[in-house]
Amino acid sequence: MKKFFALTLCIFLVIPAILTGCGGAAAVKFGAGVYVGAPTATDAAEDMDGSGKIDVTVAAVTVDADGKIASCALDTASNTVKYTADGKAVAGEFETKYEAGAEYNMVEYGGASKEWYEQADAFEALVVGKTLQEVKALVAEGNKGTDEVIHAGCTIMIHEFVGAIEKAYNAASSEIGADAVLKVNVATEQTLADATEEREGSNKIAVYVFAAAVGTDGKIVAASSDCVEVSFTFDMAGAATLDTAKAVVSKKEQGSAYGMVAYGGAAKEWFEQAAAFDAACIGKTAAEIAGLKTEDGKGVSDLQAAGCTIDVTGLVKAATKH
Repeated sequence: MKKFFALTLCIFLVIPAILTGCGGAAAVKFGAGVYVGAPTATDAAEDMDGSGKIDVTVAAVTVDADGKIASCALDTASNTVKYTADGKAVAGEFETKYEAGAEYNMVEYGGASKEWYEQADAFEALVVGKTLQEVKALVAEGNKGTDEVIHAGCTIMIHEFVGAIEKAYNAASSEIGADAVLKVNVATEQTLADATEEREGSNKIAVYVFAAAVGTDGKIVAASSDCVEVSFTFDMAGAATLDTAKAVVSKKEQGSAYGMVAYGGAAKEWFEQAAAFDAACIGKTAAEIAGLKTEDGKGVSDLQAAGCTIDVTGLVKAATKH
């Protein structure tokens, strides 16, 4: 009788452990999304450079069995590029709003009570336990938050946060343990070309995004990469020529329309190659992901065999940033 009781108790103890997954944590679904704001561009003048600006907001979320957000991570790359009145592209340096930390200076120069990263943290905490519809209902007039958001310590506009969270929520599919920690990394690469009589100048940026869930052992358990690319063009007098009315869509969201197969002769589209890269990151630490790139920027042979033949420099840079 004692043996039967002990065996029964063991079964009841083991079944919950199986159901909750690794580390005894309940299963949740991971998703990531990128929200791209409308680009802006200004002409250069004799006493002022022209500029182009694009905001890219990334969100990673986990969603529980009840459809509620279990965790959230946010960041925004607000990138500005410049060009001169004689048609020269200007090199720049880029960091996200979260990376800027206290140096973003919302408190000192903007009169805010909290810095941007603190307000992002407050919003991340606020959405935990909410459904997508409840999160969308947090947006009030002027894209500010409702009283609930403001009282939580987030007084900035939140529509881009919510837009990215909506995409992440709808993309949530990879099942992971709830004890995994979310991270979002952004790395921006820049390509410069001065204007000439034969062609427009260009200050082009590629914003690489890597959203992931990291296990307690420091290894990736879920990952999602994307890239937002925009070329701010201008003529020899520094007049902006980019059509800012045209929406900028990430490479992943463009899908087959990106045209790597139809026009570039590739075997797979960009989003498929990015998915192969993400799959290769599973089970790896940041240091191990760095080893996926060769000196010429291509992936190692195993990564290429898996279907990722593009230059992976930007993808690796984002995945290993911090």
